[in-house]
Amino acid sequence: MKLREQMPELEGATEWLNGQVTKGELIGEKPTLIHFWSISCHLCKDAMPNVNQFRDQYKDKLNVVSVHMPRSERDLDIEEIKKVASEHDITQPTFVDGKHALTDAFENQYVPAYYVFDKQGALRHFQAGGSGMKMLEKRVNRVLTEVEKNE
Repeated sequence: MKLREQMPELEGATEWLNGQVTKGELIGEKPTLIHFWSISCHLCKDAMPNVNQFRDQYKDKLNVVSVHMPRSERDLDIEEIKKVASEHDITQPTFVDGKHALTDAFENQYVPAYYVFDKQGALRHFQAGGSGMKMLEKRVNRVLTEVEKNE
């Protein structure tokens, strides 16, 4: 995905955990962070406490959705996905992307990966890898500041 492109529809999930959301429900009210992860990704698990802290800190200002992107056959085990999600306190809506529908729509190749969309649904920031939460926070704060200025 390129900057300023519109958020793809959230369609094609194998299953949703913690409730289902649509693009229409996310756009308009507040910016959105979409976070790709995988049960076979050690970096993802290491980054999860930071993502959760972020989710909780910005819960009133930011939508957070996670996407489980399988990297192998083993990553398709829904019970294992639920177990790992529970162990790592993933309480936000989680799109289980067993057929890579959303992965392909985002043209995403990485886990963990973070996509920040403004409240109109335009991509404002993309970042991949386990580090760089400070940069992610800066970008989210920039988008949030724009929202507050325009209200």
